[in-house]
Amino acid sequence: MPSNTVHPDAASLLAWYDRHRRALPWRARPGEPADPYAVWLSEVMLQQTTVAAVGPRFGAFLARFPTVEALAAAPWEQVAQEWAGLGYYARARNLHAAAKVVAERGGFPCDEAGLATLPGVGAYTAAAVAAIAFGRPAVPVDGNVERVMARVFAVEAPLPGAKGRLAALAREVGAQAPASARPGDFAQALFDLGATVCTPRRPACALCPWRRACAGLASGLAESLPRKVPKPERPQRFGVAFWLEDEGGRVLLRRRPARGLLGGMLELPGTPWRGEVWGEAEAQRHAPARAEWVSAGEVRHVFTHFALALRVVAGRVSALPAGGEVVGRGEVLSAGLPGVMAKAARVGLSVLAA
Repeated sequence: MPSNTVHPDAASLLAWYDRHRRALPWRARPGEPADPYAVWLSEVMLQQTTVAAVGPRFGAFLARFPTVEALAAAPWEQVAQEWAGLGYYARARNLHAAAKVVAERGGFPCDEAGLATLPGVGAYTAAAVAAIAFGRPAVPVDGNVERVMARVFAVEAPLPGAKGRLAALAREVGAQAPASARPGDFAQALFDLGATVCTPRRPACALCPWRRACAGLASGLAESLPRKVPKPERPQRFGVAFWLEDEGGRVLLRRRPARGLLGGMLELPGTPWRGEVWGEAEAQRHAPARAEWVSAGEVRHVFTHFALALRVVAGRVSALPAGGEVVGRGEVLSAGLPGVMAKAARVGLSVLAA
């Protein structure tokens, strides 16, 4: 790493943040106390999901479940419906479970150790809530913070191996007196710096409060950092989804098991997902009823660990079989389907006339 005469200092970052902080729906305004429920909810929603996607959904979720007690008392089906489309559905299950724990305890734990005991709360979320909601001296490290630290200190070791070192560097800067006095603002300043200035591509280095201290900029490496180990290619899986409706225009859905991928969410009945294409005859052994099945099309969806090609077939029967959930055609897309099933439902809707 090139030798720098200037060390990244918390004071200049906080001064920049005071002028340029983002106005986000879950953020308390300057001088107002943070709402632990809003902070926790936003941090869970923002895991693996962009600010742009979370913004409008956060307000709708909070309007439906305005307090952690309201969320705890709500049935899972309502929570699943409100979360539908945000992806990573284990987050919603853990969110619901954690709300019940918090409601039973009479409030949120206020430190990292206590917060980490809640379902679905890992080290990052515990640190973020502790710092932002309770003013505890914690430095949450997400992808934005890792990128800032890798560039400022010119850390060329690739991720994920460099995570520990980058977190230690963030904590070192966060231990400076101005940051330790304003841990919530310091955490959010790091987030904003990475999201708006020290961006993955074409960082706006001229606008950065740490430009004079940035070893990556000085060495010409900034935009190439952090380095990452190439990810293996995602495996491909295949499935068949059945759009089945009756003569009254009602559609059969089913709820997935609570555990596993898309756990507890609604879906179109279908085959398991596997590494081989399903033949027509073998796929129909998984059909929810005997019908004249018509090919409707195919949808593709990318999950974290695999890509899915889902063939959709549509059929009509006089009466839907028992054992599922029945929804009118016009309500299917608002029933709370996860993203891949909403894609499949749109294909099904386009085939059979109402």
